[in-house]
Amino acid sequence: MVDDDEDSRRLLAHLLERKGYAVVLADGGASALSTLEKEEVDVVVLDVMMPIMDGFAVCRELKKSPGTASVPVILLTARDDMETRATGMKLGVSDFLAKPVNKEELYVRVRTQIEGRQRARQLEQTQRRVDSMG
Repeated sequence: MVDDDEDSRRLLAHLLERKGYAVVLADGGASALSTLEKEEVDVVVLDVMMPIMDGFAVCRELKKSPGTASVPVILLTARDDMETRATGMKLGVSDFLAKPVNKEELYVRVRTQIEGRQRARQLEQTQRRVDSMG
């Protein structure tokens, strides 16, 4: 969960923790990138409008790194317009959430991205087994 607004960050983390998710918090772009070098996560919920390093810049860096390129990113934005969405899609964002966040929508979008990532991992494992059989 990456958001420079502490109240938003804590609220969204609380909602996800109530559903049984382990949540790692970052208060900005630099701390998010540093955290993701050390922590393996299933999905990144990323605010767009942050000082110093906005969500687009963070996403750009995530997608460049082999260790985080496949991690789904849900872009969290108060600017729910076509330009924001188009920029996000070009950067490889998996989904969008508009602020203020509807908690049911948050649950569905996070669960969908995590399930998709789990399926992709299973397919990769199956492919490796098939390849090793020659």
